Amino acid sequence: MMGNLLVVMKREFKSYFHSPVAYAVICMFVLISGFFFYSAMSLYGLVSFELSRTAQVTGPQELDMTDMVMGQLFGNLSIVMLLMMPLITMRLFSEERKNGSAELLFTWPIRDFDLVMGKYLAALSVFFIMLASTASYLGFVYWYSTPHWQAILAGYLGLVLLGASFLALGIFVSTLTENQIISAALSFGALLVFWVIGWAVEEKTDTLSQTLNYLSILKHFYQFARGSVDTRDVVYYLTFIFTFLFFTFRSLESGKWRG
Repeated sequence: MMGNLLVVMKREFKSYFHSPVAYAVICMFVLISGFFFYSAMSLYGLVSFELSRTAQVTGPQELDMTDMVMGQLFGNLSIVMLLMMPLITMRLFSEERKNGSAELLFTWPIRDFDLVMGKYLAALSVFFIMLASTASYLGFVYWYSTPHWQAILAGYLGLVLLGASFLALGIFVSTLTENQIISAALSFGALLVFWVIGWAVEEKTDTLSQTLNYLSILKHFYQFARGSVDTRDVVYYLTFIFTFLFFTFRSLESGKWRG
């Protein structure tokens, strides 16, 4: 059974690179993340220079490059991912419906689990390639300072969980329409709701406000970006992923696909 999942995954992963979508998304991610890293390093250099000038008056002060550069980068990358993850998932099932290949796909002797997870893991693989492009930044941080590796790993764990959550919601939305643009727009809109849902009620203490605040996907990323891991945040993201993958299974089982 695992073989079917791998077949779907390989098929889907190759299809990403048979079109310009994956190349465009990865290139945009590399350029934008590079700009944010350069900006953070430039700011760090300016602040370090100013502190060195005033050190004789105020005394020596140390800057934490891990927090100032990587922490800022993680926060910026989360926004970039919010914009780009729908581009990765928009075609997963929408294209099958538009091309009429969904019926052929369902004649294969594979389970819905293999089909969904194969496509999801393929999208996740593309995301990992995007994220791996930022590994070179760690060399600069290591060259100029003594990085806090635990904090950096926590930040990357947060990005992985956040990206996996975005993809889970996106693959569900892709089962609802045959138009890739609509799929991307709906995914972005839904992710944006989860992104901002806690802003208006952040300081309130009533039950509804606290529930909405808990549902905010951004709130649970803060601790990761700051270099710490809270198991409650990990549970939130895993629950988010499981929920939307379950919705995807249910959508495929409905008469919209089978009938």
